[in-house]
Amino acid sequence: MSASVQELKELASKPPLKRLPAYLRLSGPGWLQGAMTLGGGSAITSLTIGAVYGYELLWVQPLAMIIGCIMLFALSHQTLSTGIKPFTAMRNFVHPSIAWLWAIAALLSSIIWGFSHYPLSAGMLEEIITVGTGFSLQESGGTARELYLFGLAVLVWMLCAYTAWNYGAGGRAVRVFETSIKLLSGMIVLSFLWVVVAASVNGQVDWSAVFAGYIPSGLPSDSDGVITIMAALGTAVGINMTFIYGYTLLDRHWGRDHRELARYDIVMGLVIPYVLVTGLISIAAAGAFYGSDLSIQGKLSPAQAGVLFSDTGMGPVTGRLVFAFGVLGMAIGSLVMHMLCCGAAASAMFDWPAHSRNYRLALLLPTPAVLGVFLWSTMGAYVVLPTSAICGFLLPVAYIGWYVLNNSRQYLGDDRPKGKKKTRYNLAMMLCIVTVLASVTYTTGIQLSWF
Repeated sequence: MSASVQELKELASKPPLKRLPAYLRLSGPGWLQGAMTLGGGSAITSLTIGAVYGYELLWVQPLAMIIGCIMLFALSHQTLSTGIKPFTAMRNFVHPSIAWLWAIAALLSSIIWGFSHYPLSAGMLEEIITVGTGFSLQESGGTARELYLFGLAVLVWMLCAYTAWNYGAGGRAVRVFETSIKLLSGMIVLSFLWVVVAASVNGQVDWSAVFAGYIPSGLPSDSDGVITIMAALGTAVGINMTFIYGYTLLDRHWGRDHRELARYDIVMGLVIPYVLVTGLISIAAAGAFYGSDLSIQGKLSPAQAGVLFSDTGMGPVTGRLVFAFGVLGMAIGSLVMHMLCCGAAASAMFDWPAHSRNYRLALLLPTPAVLGVFLWSTMGAYVVLPTSAICGFLLPVAYIGWYVLNNSRQYLGDDRPKGKKKTRYNLAMMLCIVTVLASVTYTTGIQLSWF
């Protein structure tokens, strides 16, 4: 029996609050999920929610995360109860086509979204260098600046590839990486907390409106507002996150005794950081931009937002430097997880041994995404819609697969939920499926109407 399992058995008899310090130390896979979802999409969505709708929609992203959290609870219960890899379980107990489509969508999305994250990372690194040293090529523009950004993107790729490659070694490297992710998540939270505190000191935050904003009070009447809500509900936990999660559990050699730890891990590593970071960004944006005469439309990229934060009284250190560090951390964490997802998906589809040479080479599949600094502005419109549509519609399909697995006696045996627990699980999972299906159907329909 491993030391951690023995410790978990001893912790089981203690009150929940007294378990937290040990659970925090033993946790890991949930933090990787947090690193993956706290990417550029979360940053831009949070900026939009705050800048355009003020404090009114602060409740949206916590609700979206709760929905995704329910499904990840179900997946952790299944994987840790059986020890069967998620792709294998979906293939053998649901249908091979569902498993393959799920893996392909996870692989595709992890590659495509890198094309937006590398330009974002390079842009944030450029901001840090500009504010920190005064060196800038922003005014020169043209080829020189593009090559400069490409060089910064390559540096980010080297860091991400080194991290993912060594994580693939397993063992101690897994624990070191997960500890680094915990520290990175803490840095991101502190960065945006600094921004919000600075805004509050400047009198830019209405805290009574903030607290009221976390209570749903109605839906916006404009189509853009509805799209914002539906997109958040459908993408807080993306399809590549759903694929990689089970494999990170197995990489830690967790089993049946770790099921309660896994639930705490998701809450501590994914739910709390996500709610804090997205909320802090939205609060800062609402305080600085909402109701102002600034032309916000088209200026909601993180780099532009940082300049606007600086111009509205936060100064260059808080408004640009600290904010840029936070967004850069979000993007790097997400890019590393994209690589790990590619490795897991390719290994599952082609039955490659975990952390083998082929697995490690598959980690590098998103490498062409560094060209996003040149291509994203032109290719974005051509790949976002089909990628969003395919991955969006396959997400509820994956959810339905988990629902089937959660009720499968052949798969779970005696670990299948029973009685009231089964009823609660099924109702919660059906609510998630219906919500996400409505979200992707509505948002994709709106996007198609634009073409």
